[in-house]
Amino acid sequence: MNNRWSRILAQLFCLTVVFAVTVSFAQEAKLASTTRKEIETAVAKFMAANSVPGISVAVVKDGEYVWSAGFGMADLENSVPATSQTLYRLASVSKPITAVAAMQLWQQGKLNLDALVQKYCPAFPEKPEGPITTRELLSHMAGIRHYQLGQALDPQIASIKHLKDPIPEGLEFFKNDALVSRPGAEFHYSTYGYSLIGCVIEAASGSKYVDYVTKSVLTPAGMSSTQADDRFAIIPRRTRFYQKDENGHVLNADFLDSSYKIPGGGWLASAEDMARFEVAILNDTLVKRSTRDLMWTATLDKDGGGYGLGWGVSKQGDTVTFSHNGGQQGTSTLIAVVPEQKLGIVVLINMEAVDEEPLRLELLKILKAGSK
Repeated sequence: MNNRWSRILAQLFCLTVVFAVTVSFAQEAKLASTTRKEIETAVAKFMAANSVPGISVAVVKDGEYVWSAGFGMADLENSVPATSQTLYRLASVSKPITAVAAMQLWQQGKLNLDALVQKYCPAFPEKPEGPITTRELLSHMAGIRHYQLGQALDPQIASIKHLKDPIPEGLEFFKNDALVSRPGAEFHYSTYGYSLIGCVIEAASGSKYVDYVTKSVLTPAGMSSTQADDRFAIIPRRTRFYQKDENGHVLNADFLDSSYKIPGGGWLASAEDMARFEVAILNDTLVKRSTRDLMWTATLDKDGGGYGLGWGVSKQGDTVTFSHNGGQQGTSTLIAVVPEQKLGIVVLINMEAVDEEPLRLELLKILKAGSK
């Protein structure tokens, strides 16, 4: 990172801290000023170390949404500051949203997690490797492939085709491909598997996937600005998307139309909205506690960690964290909740290929210390 870019980032951060303090003034009573300042310092160091143009962060404490702010720029060319309401591509953080929608239908008796997926999605052909269930799809145990290595081998990674009926048309990208393993035998992370879950949700709910999720997940959680990433739509507060070249220069990200993978990587949301999602999960607003516990039980458990139904599970000492991160063209994202302490964080970045894990650990450390 050159000195000029460092100075620009420092100046932008100072300007947006002033803005962030203004928009979050009403929340300050719920988050100690010392804790807030520690968070802002951690974000500043992270931005400088990673040449991040813009970032929005939100905090859940004691099961309540208590604070959020934006730092840096949502749009470098037009000098638009990032705020807590800036909309970012969620990338794979879309998966917990889809998982909650599916588990609601299971909870209502409308979806059998262990039935063959063809019961709900006959457009997906049966596979000689074995039958597939929705439970296996949610836990990435179905053997559905992920992106093939190299863009030249899998042009869908940078798809520019806009799908008018995303769920059935999205199946065409992978439905005739062989499975990479026998269903139930091995963990293979797959965004395409979540496209198939979208088809299951449409049949079980009797609604279009986006319509059902909006009505049954987003609205009850108070996520009023979360929506599918439609590249043709005029969407207020949507960030621009960035990448870095091999020399560390910031560029506009490659073009992407994510309509082919909305359930697994095609939603837009703000840090504030995702904090409200975490609150709804922690307070059993969207699903029952027993349903949440099922989602958060790792299918492949290794020392308390692994992957449940739409959520990653990690354990450090006696602390268990449930989280998901995401990355695609122009975005790096993370949500994490610690239910035992009723804590949650959201990190949304408008640059691809940024490792959010160090910031996650630092923010959780700050919040845990502030809770003592």
